[in-house]
Amino acid sequence: MIFELILVGIYGLCLVLVFLYAIAQLGLYFNYIKSKKKSAKALQYDFSNCEEIPLVTIQLPLYNEMYVVERLLKNIACIDYPREKLEIQVLDDSTDESLMKTRQIIEGLKKEGLDIQHITRVKRTGFKAGALKEGLINAKGEFIAIFDSDFLPQKNWLLKTIPFFKDPQIGVVQTRWGHLNRNYSILTRIQAFALDFHFILEQVGRSFGNHFINFNGTAGVWRKECILDAGNWEGDTLTEDLDLSYRAQLKNWKFKYLEEVETPAELPVAISAAKSQQFRWNKGAAENFQKLYFQVLKNSQVSWKTKFHSLFHLLNSSMFLIVLTIAILSVPILYIKANHPNWNFLFYGLAFFGISTFIFLISYWLTYTKIHGSGFKNFINFIGLFFTFFSVALGLSVHNSIAVLEGHFGKKSEFIRTPKFNISKKDEVWKANKYLQREFSFAQVIEVICLLYFGFAIYSAFKVNDFGLLIFHAMLFMGFGFVILKSLSFRN
Repeated sequence: MIFELILVGIYGLCLVLVFLYAIAQLGLYFNYIKSKKKSAKALQYDFSNCEEIPLVTIQLPLYNEMYVVERLLKNIACIDYPREKLEIQVLDDSTDESLMKTRQIIEGLKKEGLDIQHITRVKRTGFKAGALKEGLINAKGEFIAIFDSDFLPQKNWLLKTIPFFKDPQIGVVQTRWGHLNRNYSILTRIQAFALDFHFILEQVGRSFGNHFINFNGTAGVWRKECILDAGNWEGDTLTEDLDLSYRAQLKNWKFKYLEEVETPAELPVAISAAKSQQFRWNKGAAENFQKLYFQVLKNSQVSWKTKFHSLFHLLNSSMFLIVLTIAILSVPILYIKANHPNWNFLFYGLAFFGISTFIFLISYWLTYTKIHGSGFKNFINFIGLFFTFFSVALGLSVHNSIAVLEGHFGKKSEFIRTPKFNISKKDEVWKANKYLQREFSFAQVIEVICLLYFGFAIYSAFKVNDFGLLIFHAMLFMGFGFVILKSLSFRN
């Protein structure tokens, strides 16, 4: 009986943590609503006065980008900004034939009068952070715009972002990511669904509430002085962007988030590429919690609300570990509940925390309507996508939980870039992409075990005649099945 009570206690604690996370999201939801009722006028440069147009450096960190480098450079070359005020640094750590291809394209752009430099390093020390840091040494610009290789900013992007730096307290201007291939597949649709939530509700909610937000690694601009004042780029975590963001805000720099400025980018079309990206983001968040949160906690200038939101911001990826724990324990909980009817008051109390699902649903519906509009038809489509997204997220919980554990326990690993495809149409193929990882991992063995385990969970509902968790277990079964099938089909 003691063992059973311990299991119920752990299960209940995890439900409480998810509930607190949902409460944090609900706070951001209300912040977003309030932000739309308040129009704030920001100090901006007057670009009609040439003397107010500052010098800008665009940094393009590359590593083996054979499929997208030409598209990237041709797009950046079209940026609308005075040529005498613009410098482009191509920070190229490539180790394959794309290095020569990039060099040839850059030479052509130089002949067209573009101030563009091809910067290479012998050692990839610090990975992306190291490349950005080295490029900064000779950067001419007062402001540093950064784009990953799969981003295609619009021609007037600098004209929409740079003016906000007239406020000397602004250290970063971040824009919202768009998606070039949102409707390519189920996988791209659910990635877009998740990213829209972050870039609409979370970023706006944190920004309006004066909480710490983050530069998202790309599609944003830094004030060079801010980077240096915050301690410059560091490569000791896998999310150098989140790291520098927190260090800058601890130095009292302000971040400006522009929801209305969309910067299109390509979503990973292969599940191995999506997993690689998820692993880096989730592990990096856990690493940054260990590195930074206690600095936030002990800082007397940071409000308790911001400390609360920062806790769940930095522990965002750790929710995968907590939800996986809930999922695993939910099966023995079924049998404990059946064997101890006198404990029903406990389980009725735990059922209250199911309200977390409703909070997530209304929050995601808000962001969905901003992209797709409202109405009954869109709501039905949203419900299908909502449960599909969470099913696949559950299916990725093992993979992401491993990343989180590695991050919290300090296991170091290389910065593994996300393979780019230059794929947007459904009839385009990607399986021949040379950068894709094809090895079978130990995590995939655990995923197969989980598929069988949650198949047993569905059977258990009928055995004990308790269907309260049936939908949850069905989502787990479908999620793990989806992830496994996608991984296997990729190898064919």
